[in-house]
Amino acid sequence: MNYSSSVQMDTVSPLITTIMAPAQVVRGTGVLAQMGEAIARLGMRPLIVGGDRSLPAAQPFLYPVLQQQGMQFVEAQYGADCSESGLAHLRQAATQHQADLIIGVGGGKALDAAKLLAHQQRLPIVTIPTSAATCAAWTALSNVYANDGAFLYDVGLPRCPDLLILDYVLVQTAERRTLVAGIGDALAKWYEASVSSGHSERTLLIAAVQQARVLRDLLFQKSAAALENPGSEIWQDVVDASVLLAGVIGGLGGAQCRTVAAHAVHNGLTHLPQSHGTLHGEKVAFGILVQLRLEELVQGNRLASTARQQLLKFYNDIGLPQTLTDLGLASITIAQLQHAAELACAPGSDIHRLPFAITPTQLMAAMVSTTDTSHCGTDASCVLHPSEEVSQ
Repeated sequence: MNYSSSVQMDTVSPLITTIMAPAQVVRGTGVLAQMGEAIARLGMRPLIVGGDRSLPAAQPFLYPVLQQQGMQFVEAQYGADCSESGLAHLRQAATQHQADLIIGVGGGKALDAAKLLAHQQRLPIVTIPTSAATCAAWTALSNVYANDGAFLYDVGLPRCPDLLILDYVLVQTAERRTLVAGIGDALAKWYEASVSSGHSERTLLIAAVQQARVLRDLLFQKSAAALENPGSEIWQDVVDASVLLAGVIGGLGGAQCRTVAAHAVHNGLTHLPQSHGTLHGEKVAFGILVQLRLEELVQGNRLASTARQQLLKFYNDIGLPQTLTDLGLASITIAQLQHAAELACAPGSDIHRLPFAITPTQLMAAMVSTTDTSHCGTDASCVLHPSEEVSQ
């Protein structure tokens, strides 16, 4: 029997690929010291990709492990951002070293650069986060920036890392602010996934959205205590939530469980040089407030108002930014803010996954009124005159 002829072409479903998780995830206190054999199985000539702070932080933990296995390794800095020129430098370094493995150490941009480099060179990849600022160690995605730090585009990768090593001792060397930023970035999973996929009836999307709700509740309940007790079990729980569980949600939901306005606001703000002193998760956390404010201003959504007030209290408790001023943007002009808003609303932007249309003027109004309890409408002129600086 010709089995292929028994299937009608119009009944064939579109190909759906779920890139769920790293092939192996190892976490624990001091666990990196035990990972030599696991790393060596992937390659013996690793190129270690990191930044000017993450590489020195990782050296005492990682290098003895590699030396014990007799590996021939070199390190290469990715630069200030995961940029096209930085990636070109890394490709040259990998070729010169004849690397058979990429090891990424650091925060989001270092790990994004390492993952994208491994994809381009067709090499296995080990990710070792040095902070809990993002879930980049988990995901099959890399963000690419201009040399000046402005977001350009993201690249979907065909697989998650081959090995993720989360060593709590190494992560604890990072400053407190990085975990706070990671909490902000992880919180966005609920507020964005519930908008982009919250009404789906498909099994994995339901699972992803519900896991995002669990993640939000866990962070609400445990973050303050975790920040007061670094290294404790509750601190480890919050690190796991920010680095691992946030990645699980993206793996389950895939492309349909997408970023929405919170990340679009982040992307627009990166085009303002004054924003470069703040972390990815800090800008995303502010973007969540903006997204909720948009729902209030455009839709008159009172539930969004309640959620925003809840977040404002939580942000105050743990130190996340609530206003443009908190992000160091008090001195920007309306023209600069409009530029960021127009970029955030450009065709193809994540912001258009909101269930209603948005204009740059409406976005500006939301961005300058994240702590307001009043409704000034959808015209930013009710808050600022075009010649004024931004203040809240």
